[in-house]
Amino acid sequence: MTDRDILPDTFKPVHYDLLITDLNFNNWSYKGSVRIDGELTKPTTEIVLNTLELKLLRSKIVVSQGKSDETWEATAFAEDTKSQRSTITFPHELPVSAKASLSIDFIGELNHDMAGFHRSQYKPAAPAAASVHRDDEFHYMLSTQFEACDARRAFPCFDEPNLKATFDFSIEIPEDQVALSNMPVKESTPVGEGKKLVSFERTPVMSTYLLAWAVGDFEYVEAFTDREYNGKKLPVRVYTTRGLKEQGRYALEHAPKIIDYFSEQFEMDYPLPKSDILAVHEITHNAMENWGLVTYRMTAILFDEQLSEAKFRNKIAYVVAHELAHQWFGNLVTMDWWDELWLNEGFATWAGWLAVDYLHPDWEVWPQFINEGMDQAFSLDSVRSSHPIHVEVRDALDVNQIFDRISYLKGCSIIRMLASNLGIQTFLKGIAIYLKRHAYGNAKTEALWDALSEASGVDVNSMMKPWIEKVGFPVLTVTEGKQQISVKQSRFLSTGDVKPEDDQTIWWVPLAVKGKVGSQGIEPLALTSKELTIDGVCDEFYQLNANATGFYRVNYPESRLRLLGTQLDHLTTEDKIFITGSAADLAFSGYATTGALLSFIQGLKSETHYRVLSQALDSIGTLKSMFGDDEQINKGLEKLTLELIDKALKQVGWEGPTNEDFNTSLLRKRLLLAAVTNSHEEVTAAALERWSAYEADSAKSPIAADLRAPVYRAAILKNPAAAVLGLKNEWFTTPAIDGKEICLQALGHTADESLVENVILPFLFNRSPPAAAADSVPTADMHILAGVLAGNRVARPLLWAYLRDHWDQLDAKLGGNPILVDRMVKVSLPKFSDLETLAEIERFFAGVDTKGFDRTLEQVKDKIRARAAYKARDTEGVRGWLVANGYA
Repeated sequence: MTDRDILPDTFKPVHYDLLITDLNFNNWSYKGSVRIDGELTKPTTEIVLNTLELKLLRSKIVVSQGKSDETWEATAFAEDTKSQRSTITFPHELPVSAKASLSIDFIGELNHDMAGFHRSQYKPAAPAAASVHRDDEFHYMLSTQFEACDARRAFPCFDEPNLKATFDFSIEIPEDQVALSNMPVKESTPVGEGKKLVSFERTPVMSTYLLAWAVGDFEYVEAFTDREYNGKKLPVRVYTTRGLKEQGRYALEHAPKIIDYFSEQFEMDYPLPKSDILAVHEITHNAMENWGLVTYRMTAILFDEQLSEAKFRNKIAYVVAHELAHQWFGNLVTMDWWDELWLNEGFATWAGWLAVDYLHPDWEVWPQFINEGMDQAFSLDSVRSSHPIHVEVRDALDVNQIFDRISYLKGCSIIRMLASNLGIQTFLKGIAIYLKRHAYGNAKTEALWDALSEASGVDVNSMMKPWIEKVGFPVLTVTEGKQQISVKQSRFLSTGDVKPEDDQTIWWVPLAVKGKVGSQGIEPLALTSKELTIDGVCDEFYQLNANATGFYRVNYPESRLRLLGTQLDHLTTEDKIFITGSAADLAFSGYATTGALLSFIQGLKSETHYRVLSQALDSIGTLKSMFGDDEQINKGLEKLTLELIDKALKQVGWEGPTNEDFNTSLLRKRLLLAAVTNSHEEVTAAALERWSAYEADSAKSPIAADLRAPVYRAAILKNPAAAVLGLKNEWFTTPAIDGKEICLQALGHTADESLVENVILPFLFNRSPPAAAADSVPTADMHILAGVLAGNRVARPLLWAYLRDHWDQLDAKLGGNPILVDRMVKVSLPKFSDLETLAEIERFFAGVDTKGFDRTLEQVKDKIRARAAYKARDTEGVRGWLVANGYA
């Protein structure tokens, strides 16, 4: 691809020797020196490499010519901050050489932006080592975050994924602290003044974004794999700051088993001599797959058996599996360039769920993926400004925006679709071929298709090409005849306004038909043209996309959808979730009516499966957010919700037996929350009773972890002023690792304008008087509260007004890490459903530099257009259905 903004190819790195010294905790700086061995491929007077926020001090190059070496000192450094590069100029033309060593001395920043080599602040859980830096409010640890393009913030390097090299790394640290990196420690040497120099073994060949290190007051818990690797069981450790290591046990139960599972499934042993996990107090994402040293958000890795909510078991097991899948898929074999990020993320998402399903079959994670993952992929991919899975990426700011639901969740969905059609074992055979063939190198999507074609004997490339290269997905419209159906595929858009130029793609669509006459199972038919007629289809019952492995929507005639709502015993859990989600999307876009969706949901009243009820409640939640400012419609939807959950709610109640089924504990929380939100008097009264007892004496009347959300919500609804104060205090003092997140989610539902303006927004944006950092939401968590406020009818316009009026301060606070600005736009704005606000958003951002979130902004605008169209089109239809069915 010619429009990639990449480095000149005059110098090819092969090995880095990196030394970090003089960690300065007063001005948050450090010194570094790096020697980069490589090859000069063309005569040149300058070498260009990536740097950002580094000060280059000195540089020289030693070039080998035959048996002699020649050394040149650099005469000038020129930094281009926009392109994140520095040019090092030498006095003479450097000759072509197979062996050259470039040395650079530099100074770097220990920033607080969660990118590069950065600091994290925390409140210690136990007395810390004497040398740990602390101020009046916080202690500090140091770690790195280099993906996608932030290794260049920590040291000068050739920071592109296909410029792989080996690394030797050493760092000077206080002698009472711990240093970690990708590989085991080679040696640790005292260097005087209370410091030691820690050196690590050489890494395998890898991309710069996978290098990692950390320094802090760390302790660990350790376990070993069952299998042996190079004659030894592999050590797996979970590291935390002091006082938290026991909360790493749950993750530690999973990681060794997952390493063994993937080593067998991929027919290739885990490639490194150790696997470390580090809990980082401030981090942008859930985790980062640095080879041999994976870093995690606290709530994605630590679990307290007494204090943590059950859902975090699922999150931790999955995130651990996802990151470990990357140790092969991404780290061992890396995409060639960021335009194929999906190769890393889509596969790791699928493999992560595969491993969790293997370890916890009772959790039923594929229904979870359909409800949570596929649904989010459909949501983003149904707007015009979505992007193909294989997407053009020009530079570093561009790449940050594609760590999104297309790369992860659509990527996973189409891998799941393909794996289900080839057969999981055949698919894994192809993966093993791919990994062996490209180990320690880079590969493109075609290489994966070639390996899968070899394993399956199917032309995978032609089947998958449109899914990878084209934006969007199809909706299949079904027309019924006598014992036959016709199926037509067309592009699905949530705005419902598909133009001929939008609808050019013909996808390979696996139909998975149930209900063929004389067939007991699923018929593996495929649609490879615009239309297909299928004969011999049972008039009483048939179904497309059985088990929901295909990434598309199905538009049945309304009478058929209503009939399916009475034939639930023919449908799997996956089917019920998929049909509900399809009906909701089709109503939203105008392909079908909201009445058809509501009639199907009405048929789910006897349902007690967590994921099925979740999907139905999600769909009603969307309707409430669209039409709920109409009091009559809101009351009608509340009544329908309470009827839908009544049976399951009576079954689960407030208390469950110890060791109850995992999904039942999740179901209880969801139903109680739905009951409180939809004015269920009895449940609300019981929730408020618990809140009052907790407020009076928290030690005597603790709230069970899984019940915090419904109890907090009831308190916020009943007496917002008191509850906001109580929950802010709870946020500040909670000992639970997940406690802060749960408080933020509750606070976001505050429906009192003055509280939102005067308390919640200052708390979110660090403008509480006095502006103590400890009394405001840390940047890593801002999206949690902002996302809930955006879904809150009262708070949404106030949040937007705040962003608009304080954009410069916000940009200054978050702009050090473009991911955070992009995320704030993504979560704060897409829930509007009026064209006036859209026009205001367009006017405002016309005067702002949107580089770094321009893709996201277009997606936000498309989502608002779709919501506005739905609201205008279907308000009366929704009201009519609710009245006709006795709900309003």
